[in-house]
Amino acid sequence: MMSDIKKTIYQSIGKFEDTRFEKIHNITYQSSQEASVLVAQEIAQLIRKKQQEKAICVLGLATGSSPVKVYEELVRMHREEELSFKNVITFNLDEYYGMDKSNIQSYFYFMHEHLFNHVDILPENINIPDGTVTAKNILQYCIDYEMKIKKVGGLDFQLLGIGRTGHIGFNEPGSHFNSETRIITLDHITRIDAAPSFFGIENVPRKAITMGIGTVKNAKRIVLLAWGANKTIIIKKTIEGEISANVPATYLQHHNNTTFVMDKEASAKLTRVKTPWLVRSCIWDTSLKLQAVVWLSNLLKKPILKLTDKDYNTNGMSGLLMQEGAAYDLNIKMFNKLQNTITGWPGGKPFADDAKRPERANPAKKRVIIFSPHPDDDVISMGGTFDRLLRQGHEVHVAYQTSGNIAVSDEEALKFAEVSKEINSDSKKVSEIIDFLKNKKRNDAIDSLEVRHLKRTIRKRESLAATRYLGLSDKNVHFLNLPFYETGTIKKGNLSNKDIHLMTSLIDTIKPHQIYAAGDLADPHGTHKVCLDALFIALKEVKDKKYMNDCWVWLYRGAWHEWESYEIDMAVPLSPDQVLRKRHAIFYHQSQKDGVMYQGDDSREFWVRVEDRNRLTAVKYNDFGLADYAAIEAFKRYHF
Repeated sequence: MMSDIKKTIYQSIGKFEDTRFEKIHNITYQSSQEASVLVAQEIAQLIRKKQQEKAICVLGLATGSSPVKVYEELVRMHREEELSFKNVITFNLDEYYGMDKSNIQSYFYFMHEHLFNHVDILPENINIPDGTVTAKNILQYCIDYEMKIKKVGGLDFQLLGIGRTGHIGFNEPGSHFNSETRIITLDHITRIDAAPSFFGIENVPRKAITMGIGTVKNAKRIVLLAWGANKTIIIKKTIEGEISANVPATYLQHHNNTTFVMDKEASAKLTRVKTPWLVRSCIWDTSLKLQAVVWLSNLLKKPILKLTDKDYNTNGMSGLLMQEGAAYDLNIKMFNKLQNTITGWPGGKPFADDAKRPERANPAKKRVIIFSPHPDDDVISMGGTFDRLLRQGHEVHVAYQTSGNIAVSDEEALKFAEVSKEINSDSKKVSEIIDFLKNKKRNDAIDSLEVRHLKRTIRKRESLAATRYLGLSDKNVHFLNLPFYETGTIKKGNLSNKDIHLMTSLIDTIKPHQIYAAGDLADPHGTHKVCLDALFIALKEVKDKKYMNDCWVWLYRGAWHEWESYEIDMAVPLSPDQVLRKRHAIFYHQSQKDGVMYQGDDSREFWVRVEDRNRLTAVKYNDFGLADYAAIEAFKRYHF
């Protein structure tokens, strides 16, 4: 019998012609939270069905950030809806090899922290690969793990995430479609993605024990979770590409009961999302027209004003031409729409016609809040716009939402502590900090309060140095230190009323005409997304206040991604001199400049990365036939 949850999924997918490029059933939700609740409900329904049949329920479970919200919902249902796990047997996909169970980076620790410690599952029914098995015994151990799964009748349900290499479990590129539980060497990209949890790639294990592709494919039901913009490329390859050992997740195309559950960011490059006109007739509103024209200009490498009727007709947009009449008229409309996003006056140009400008002319002097998730996102992501707002006379405030303390390396903190010791040799507190840092083991979960305070102070003082360089008064710099972040570990708390109160209080005090905030959704469970959620909740609380009628919200993106050209509502060109000023402001964040802890898979320093990104945005505008600028910072307006 198909579950009610699964029926809902199938009914939601849309017409078959929409998905003709897709080889795996999938569904997209607005948010990972909404999707996670649905998946948890399906798992709960299966557990209860098995209980009614007086049978065991065998679950294959995954780790990583993707299933966290699913586990949170299962725990909630256990506490509030009497969902019992006494008939459940679990098998985890994988574990790092050489990893002790007590290590906070182990998947044993992860599963108990997020699920097992909070439900009534029997300890003997929990199966997680043992990362401490000796090399001599590892082969037999893997065979035994495989046989244990088969002995209980196989997996009723397998929950999966997907890595950027296309791995499921730790089945890296090159894995065979019939592979079983085994030890495997981790791909470099996989280790890079794990690096933040390990405080650097050098600490990430090189090997892991994993269930095989064949083991996973034998599950009766498979649900794969994919969240965030950094999964878009691999999701498109997996769902629309050919089956290949280079993308192990494509083997799931052969499984007849698999669903990929995604948020809208992860699905953004699927054909039916990115280029819907290639699969169906479209309702051509202005935003879709711009998306299509930008896509066609990029595809053909032609300026917008040089696109022809033939270009549109041969690339699936004859319906658009029928509506618009001719390429000539459409091209001019879309060219003008892009051109009208460009402004050297991000706060609005006083006493000027603002009908075709992205921002209002009045009031001439605006009160502005720049929300920065970490104490450097402001200058990294919008340093040029920040500088221009100040130079054009606006009342600018910067609010650093978190302290960013965990991004300061122990080596950097020790350097500052030793300098302080030289100045004040009698300080007992400084001596204790130095002793702690020198004796700290790599896998210590939490810094001492004194060390966390030192790291927070380093980030604070770097931020003040950068904002002073740009000409902002210290009294206009606000360090919110939102409590959700201050756990001392990679794992953060949930947003609380205290977090939201700090946000609303600042907004209520300043009564802004403009709010700038980080709209970077690469990781839906990352700090940027949580900080954005905090802002959205705060805006809901204050939206009925009179001053909010005059407040506009602009979203910028971080060092990794930029808005698509058709998404940009305001493009602020930077002169070569402003590019240099922005670079110098970034340089004041010295603890993040060299050997930054959370580099991602890009070895360039932040200032190089963001300059290249701003330059590329300018090049794209020029390729469309617009003016040639040194760099452009881009913003999308959020309508709350």
